[in-house]
Amino acid sequence: MRAFAFTTLAALGLVTGFQATPAMAQDRDVLGYGRLFTNDYFGDNKDRWRTGSYVLSQVRGYEWNGARPDTFGAIIEYRFRSEIIAPSRLSQRAPDDRQYAGMFSFGIHTHFEEFGAEFSIGVDLVAVGPQTGLGGFQESVHRLIGAKIPEVLDDQIEDGFHLSGTIEVAKSYTFGPAMVRPFIEVSAGVEDIARIGFDAFFGPVGRDDLLLRDVTTGQLYRGTDNSVTGFSFVVGADYVAVGDSVFLPNDTGPAAKEQRSRGRAGLHWQMAEDTSFFYGVTYLSEEFEGQSEGQFLGSLKLNFNF
Repeated sequence: MRAFAFTTLAALGLVTGFQATPAMAQDRDVLGYGRLFTNDYFGDNKDRWRTGSYVLSQVRGYEWNGARPDTFGAIIEYRFRSEIIAPSRLSQRAPDDRQYAGMFSFGIHTHFEEFGAEFSIGVDLVAVGPQTGLGGFQESVHRLIGAKIPEVLDDQIEDGFHLSGTIEVAKSYTFGPAMVRPFIEVSAGVEDIARIGFDAFFGPVGRDDLLLRDVTTGQLYRGTDNSVTGFSFVVGADYVAVGDSVFLPNDTGPAAKEQRSRGRAGLHWQMAEDTSFFYGVTYLSEEFEGQSEGQFLGSLKLNFNF
């Protein structure tokens, strides 16, 4: 599956080279920003495993009319992401627990419609290990708020840079005020996975926006914000088959589980044209052999546009 990541990179390279021509670059505008902050403090509050992440997406294109364009590369998303993964005890990692890992990534993704389906294709350059400085950042934050100081920073996933490619294909079905959106996803690089799942929207908010998927939780966050006010309740779930994982190396810790699942629910609230809020909760099943239980994460977004 490593070849998949390089194939995706080549495709995105063609896109970025194409968009950089003067005639096209002049017309490309910022269509919106998507962001999502996830932390187990807003979930089960146990400060462990997939403990925290943040994603920021800038969406650029020629226009957004409520539907994806039918042209590959017409919309480009620049995605910045960080994540901290930790053992269940920050004082000392048990031999059967996962290692501490910090991760930063920058990615280029394109979103379009073809054959009646919604495609998302992208590649990310991922930095992991102590070089990210996220261990020191968490230590400083925990000192500031009086939380437990991580003492496992000398036992981290080793430094490295990795390419990761992702393809998602989804199809939206509308039933009155509801929308159901099954999807499949394949990713290779940092984690080699194949995923199948669905999401459902109940309400008007977000249905005509560009929906982007958070890597950790699978929550859909909005890359554009239209002016529709009100509420949308969302639910979703997925099942994934897992191959190799950079975050779970077999030689220094437990092996990755071959299957995982996620379940999620959330509320989008558009209070005014320039003000929106999202809260979601996600259940992650066990990710490695010997993990005692799953975990709950909470995700937040509060958006003000001035």
